[in-house]
Amino acid sequence: MIEVATLAGGCFWCHDAIYRRAKGVVTVTSGYSGGNTKNPSYEEVCTGNSGHAECVQIEFDPSTITYEVLLKIFWATHDPTQLNRDGANVGTQYRSEVFYHSDEQYKTAEKVMKEYAEPLWDNEVVTKLSAFSTFYPAEDYHQDYYNKNVSAGYCQVIINPKLSKFSSTFSEWLDD
Repeated sequence: MIEVATLAGGCFWCHDAIYRRAKGVVTVTSGYSGGNTKNPSYEEVCTGNSGHAECVQIEFDPSTITYEVLLKIFWATHDPTQLNRDGANVGTQYRSEVFYHSDEQYKTAEKVMKEYAEPLWDNEVVTKLSAFSTFYPAEDYHQDYYNKNVSAGYCQVIINPKLSKFSSTFSEWLDD
């Protein structure tokens, strides 16, 4: 049975590229969650006024990869100690947030954040844990952005180091 995880940790292009390479991940969709604007556009989200965060929605096979492993990947491949930012990207749309889909996911996220993420980082982890309500897929040009634009400067400078970290830290979870 396929499960769903929704994670926001800065620019969705980075997480999209990482999770597309993980064993047990069936689909990754870049999009928006956590705000009040219905069917927001990228431009609306970029203003910071929609309340939405850039995020990825991941469909995964829990018999291959667990929600706990997805969370460990999440917390290791972005800086969850930066409030409302991801490097040079600044604003609430770049916040670190886990949108849990069940009580079980909430308990797992709380446990993994305390036992894995907090000891991993020197500064306080500011990731929010919020109940999932709605997800809006981003525009088509945001989907699988890295693979379609691998030579672009952002991909080379920002995404490649995160992919390298994923590959070295979670090599057993690389999809062949």
